[in-house]
Amino acid sequence: MIEQNKSSAGHVRLIDLPAVTDPRGDLTFIEGERHVPFPIRRVYYLYNVPVDAERGGHAHRDLEQVVFALSGSFRMKIDDGKTKSEYWLRDPRKGLYINRLIWREMDSFSQGAVCMVLASHPYDENDYFRDYDDFTLAVNEGVK
Repeated sequence: MIEQNKSSAGHVRLIDLPAVTDPRGDLTFIEGERHVPFPIRRVYYLYNVPVDAERGGHAHRDLEQVVFALSGSFRMKIDDGKTKSEYWLRDPRKGLYINRLIWREMDSFSQGAVCMVLASHPYDENDYFRDYDDFTLAVNEGVK
């Protein structure tokens, strides 16, 4: 089981998932609170994203997520309010864990890319920071 202080913020890391492989193909599975550090409360996926489109452009007050490229690839641009980094997701066995108070942007989708997201909470518009300045202010003040 993964142990983590859920009250911490600004944490991002890659998660490797198990795979069962046989001549018929590969099978990967995910269990909440075992492979991801939270109970899974929502699953959604993006597909038919134009190759020149940008997605994301927000942060969350409380929500934690793990993002996967089930097919194809795309870039995740990550910003904790102080440091920026990039991750290219292209392996369906590797997910990017994104804790709360992380600004994320997605772009460079390959043709036919499918992005799946596991989320710790149901959708709640009040959980979003959609303005970057509001986000950085909250990070710098340590506000939730």
